[in-house]
Amino acid sequence: MKKLKKEHQDKSGLELAQLCAGIALDHKAEDLVILDVRGLTSFTDYFIIMSGRSTRHVQGLADVIEKELSSKRISSKYCEGLQEGLWVLLDFNDLIIHIFYRDTREFYDLDGLWHDAPRVEIEPAASV
Repeated sequence: MKKLKKEHQDKSGLELAQLCAGIALDHKAEDLVILDVRGLTSFTDYFIIMSGRSTRHVQGLADVIEKELSSKRISSKYCEGLQEGLWVLLDFNDLIIHIFYRDTREFYDLDGLWHDAPRVEIEPAASV
């Protein structure tokens, strides 16, 4: 297994979430939110939920996030839904990213399901 680049070894889940949010926003992700689910769940610390305009856009967002993080030697533990492009889930341990096609996001309503989770303000300089 490749070792993480030195500048990324000590990144917290929140810093990783901000980095991913910046990448996604740079590639036109819509309605992006970061939820702090620490204390509400034991399997992760943060969720990012975002929408894409089409299944191709959803797939493209997932692909660019994985490639950008892979270049920093940060790889996802799990990826699901990339083939269909309706709901892609990327698991980075402390961070789980949900990328939805707009209508699918409304149907599953993760924002409503996790309404108790505090929203994290997205830092304007949260880009690569």
